[in-house]
Amino acid sequence: MRSTEITWALVMCCILAIATSSSSSNQNGLALEDVVSSAAGYDYKDALGKAILFFEGQRSGKLPANQRVKWRGDSALTDGKPDKANLVGGYYDAGDNVKFGWPMAFTVTLLSWAAVEFRRDISSANHLNNIRTSIRWGTDFILRAHTSPTTLYTQVGDGNSDHQCWERPEDMDTPRTLYKITSDSPGTEAAAEAAAALSAASLVFKGVDSNYSAKLLSKSKSLFEFADKYRGSYKDSCPFYCSFSGYQDELLWSAAWLYKASGDKKYFSYVLSNQGWSQAVSEFSWDKKFAGAQALLAKEFYGGKKDLSKYKTDVESFICALMPGSSSLQIKTTAGGLLYIRDSANLQYVTSSCMVLSVYSKTLKASHIDGIQCGSAHFSPSQIKTFIKSQVDYILGNNPMKTSYMVGFGSKYPMQLHHRGSSIPSIHSHPSKVSCSDGYSSYYSSNSPNPNQHVGAIVGGPDSSDHFNDQRSDYSHSEPTTYINAAFVGAVAALLEESKQEEPLQLLQMNRTTNMIDYM
Repeated sequence: MRSTEITWALVMCCILAIATSSSSSNQNGLALEDVVSSAAGYDYKDALGKAILFFEGQRSGKLPANQRVKWRGDSALTDGKPDKANLVGGYYDAGDNVKFGWPMAFTVTLLSWAAVEFRRDISSANHLNNIRTSIRWGTDFILRAHTSPTTLYTQVGDGNSDHQCWERPEDMDTPRTLYKITSDSPGTEAAAEAAAALSAASLVFKGVDSNYSAKLLSKSKSLFEFADKYRGSYKDSCPFYCSFSGYQDELLWSAAWLYKASGDKKYFSYVLSNQGWSQAVSEFSWDKKFAGAQALLAKEFYGGKKDLSKYKTDVESFICALMPGSSSLQIKTTAGGLLYIRDSANLQYVTSSCMVLSVYSKTLKASHIDGIQCGSAHFSPSQIKTFIKSQVDYILGNNPMKTSYMVGFGSKYPMQLHHRGSSIPSIHSHPSKVSCSDGYSSYYSSNSPNPNQHVGAIVGGPDSSDHFNDQRSDYSHSEPTTYINAAFVGAVAALLEESKQEEPLQLLQMNRTTNMIDYM
């Protein structure tokens, strides 16, 4: 018998012994199916596909013939009409029916980053065309929203009126109020993020549709010039999704993407001369982009541009703030092992952090760097990857609630998503209008599962005690957002290559009170 066969025999014996012990004592144990599932890991290819599919359920506008999310219909077909602008399309950002330009652009940037950084992995999973389609649905809208060199529409829909109604997007009759930034009423953060989105997306389409790629890059340059020349915080021009951290991070983030996409040295000079703006942070989100810019520019540092050392130092500070066991730990994990930054939609910070960690661990490995030093603790690229895997697996079901936080993944997942379109019967099966008040009384307040399963939607997640109430009214925990999913796409794509190489039964993690059992 070969050594590998002996190893497998030992593994299976151990599994049976553990399962038998578990069934007899039922104390701190797992059932046999749980042990095998934990050991074998999760189907990351399936999770990736569903995470991308989610965006089709968030579409606004005229849906294409190949729309895969069949419970949705056309919506908001006259957006922009009061200003004689075509603002049809784009994405509803969460469970409401408003289009918020700033987080939409961040979503597109994240999806594009994933498609650029993990192109081979996504392609091997046969999801490259789907992610490109998701990106283009967003970039087409951003292009339409940039109606002049000094104008960008940043919101479509009155958020206050919308939030007082519970209607399907197909029935929506709340005001489609338009909000925009101009040279007289600037919003640097929103314009710079739109520039980042278009330049990142230009890389995605560079070898696929060269004319479209060139158009994206050209408009990105225009948006960056607008953002930089007419500086003013979006907090002074926004009704929702206001800036709390200033615009220097977005300017660095967009300039980094423009340099990556164009190779134009003026953007390199920009990030070099403004290196002093970079800050050591512990959060990467729609409002705080420093860590993303730092990860991009640290890659340039390892590529030979040693005068960008501050970005390398700062991104490593970000990682040290997150990694358990770090001497400079700032963000702790729950008892169940989940990164926990704040209670409202915490999984957005988990997935975005994992996106940065995934990119940087890949950079370290490609540069033959053995890891980073966090005080007395040293973390190798593989250790960083292991931590990313723990976070992704938590989201997919390896948590104290034993629930997946992605709708449609696994055998247990949220059924009462805080999402208007998902919670009201499809217009195709229930064509009569559901009014604002009827939606609240008949569907929002219902204890029944949502009639439309929004496959791939990742909710806000559990509280600090790893507890999750599957209640539609609990929007802080049960509402999905586009940027949660977009960051997850990169994090889970980064695990695809590793999952293909690993034997399916390597490690068995019984629970957090027991040690890892290594059978290798």
